Amino acid sequence: MAQTVAEQIVQMLRAAGVERIYAVTGDSLNHLNDAVRRDGNIQWIHVRHEETAAYAAGAEAQLTGKIACCAGSCGPGHVHLINGLYDAHRSGAPVLAIASAIPSREFGSGYFQETNIHKLFDDCSYYCEMATTAAQAPRMLQMAMQTAVSRKGVAVFGLPGDVSELDAEKGESSHTVFPTQSGIIPSPGELSALADTLNDSGKVTIFCGIGATGAHGEILALAKALQAPVGYSFRGKMAVQHHNPFEVGMTGLLGLPSAYHAMHHADTLLLLGTDFPYTPFLPDNVRIIQVEAQAERLGRRAHLHQGLHGTVRETITALLPLIQPKTNHDFLDDELKLYAKVKDRLQSYVNDAGDENKIHPEYVAATINEKAPPDTIFTVDTGMTCVWAARYLDATGNRELLGSFNHGSMANALPQAIGSALCAPERAVVALCGDGGLSMTTGDLATISQYKLPVKIIVFNNRSLGMVKLEMEVAGLPDWQTDMHNPDFAMLAQAYGLPGITVSQPDQVTAAISNAFAQPGPVLLNIMTDPNALAMPPKIEFKQVRGMAASMTKLMLNGEFEEVWETIKSNIRHAKELL
Repeated sequence: MAQTVAEQIVQMLRAAGVERIYAVTGDSLNHLNDAVRRDGNIQWIHVRHEETAAYAAGAEAQLTGKIACCAGSCGPGHVHLINGLYDAHRSGAPVLAIASAIPSREFGSGYFQETNIHKLFDDCSYYCEMATTAAQAPRMLQMAMQTAVSRKGVAVFGLPGDVSELDAEKGESSHTVFPTQSGIIPSPGELSALADTLNDSGKVTIFCGIGATGAHGEILALAKALQAPVGYSFRGKMAVQHHNPFEVGMTGLLGLPSAYHAMHHADTLLLLGTDFPYTPFLPDNVRIIQVEAQAERLGRRAHLHQGLHGTVRETITALLPLIQPKTNHDFLDDELKLYAKVKDRLQSYVNDAGDENKIHPEYVAATINEKAPPDTIFTVDTGMTCVWAARYLDATGNRELLGSFNHGSMANALPQAIGSALCAPERAVVALCGDGGLSMTTGDLATISQYKLPVKIIVFNNRSLGMVKLEMEVAGLPDWQTDMHNPDFAMLAQAYGLPGITVSQPDQVTAAISNAFAQPGPVLLNIMTDPNALAMPPKIEFKQVRGMAASMTKLMLNGEFEEVWETIKSNIRHAKELL
């Protein structure tokens, strides 16, 4: 019996190292689904929403570095993939999305569930083509997978249901992918000019992003030679923070005053592997040098003194012999002292755990950090949960942290935890969910239950869209329509067959988190955190203080004095940060 196109696709996916397909099956996907079943070597992961499929595949690709696969059937299935694919694409995750389609003879007729995949996926993929013949299918699939792996992003392979049923044709292209990994080193002249600038600078600060992954030892060697403090972005934290005597924390919206201070009080700021988007946090009176593997990113965030095309590890290795080691460490010592004070202030909310149904989220995050294994994979929802993770989760050299850091979508933590648990079953996986984020994706609690994934789901239940609430208040607006009328998340988990526990007292937190890690299977902890907890940015501008005051005044004039008083009581310790 001849091999079908669907069977050929499964064979090629297996040869490329694809281990699972995240999807909701249906009509145009059914022949591919059946080919996967009969082959028996690839898992078909039945998620409850295609957005979850794309997020899960993106998480798997980021953790393994290999191509991961998701699929959506025609029309709505394509549209549901979009948000997760945007996130994967912007995160540099090699993801193949199989977009099955209506019968090819109906293209352009306005047929039921017809979508134009070229228009639909254009902005969130490097490759997007539709196979309309059996001869096209293997070549297009090979090109899609190779593009995803080589360019580190999303590739979309369109497959009409009727084409998947056809007899396969061998085709002329390779039927597998070729992983590519190469280092980039700037020219000798560029390295010499960089070394001259760094050698002539009395005070150098290094700031690292996700592009610094794999260069920990080289960064420390450079920091030591330059006596330079080292800051990092949220995505770069796990790669840079651990065992780093030069680190001064993060900057940006979620960061700390210490990293901001070190960047603004240097003579030269060296950006390594970061496309840091928050330009208000970058200095404008300091020489800035950027080293970046994607040369098109050079200079788009700040006025550069020098921009170099290079991968971080290889560039530092070539640079170090040209550096004259500095002996004066006064600048480094001052920045490390400031960082120590900042960390001491952060500890104040950990030492005071809060009250009933107003547990300090900082205390929860610090307890998770203490109890989680050293190789834990954390996934974190966008919003206030990101703040607590950024400030209280420590890198160990073996931990991973995934979030929607570039796309900034809500509801990413649970789907990313699904992909993480499936590709790394030997490691603890913790989903740090906001109540707003979890509300969007509760259906995939069923996926966790069905596949018995040992994910620890910790809900920071502050009964509000916390980050939006803060944004409105600092803009001088009374927060409105930010309150969440939540279900009992613990009971909801139980309805899906998962252990669910609500934690309302501060003295229950440690035992609940410890017990969750001790259980071999999934657990959901619904922790009632303080809805008035604020996150102070590293730089507090007068207009933000004025906006907050205006917001509080408007609330009082509207008869909301109790909310104002609770906000003041919950955040009185932030007064230290204004001094």
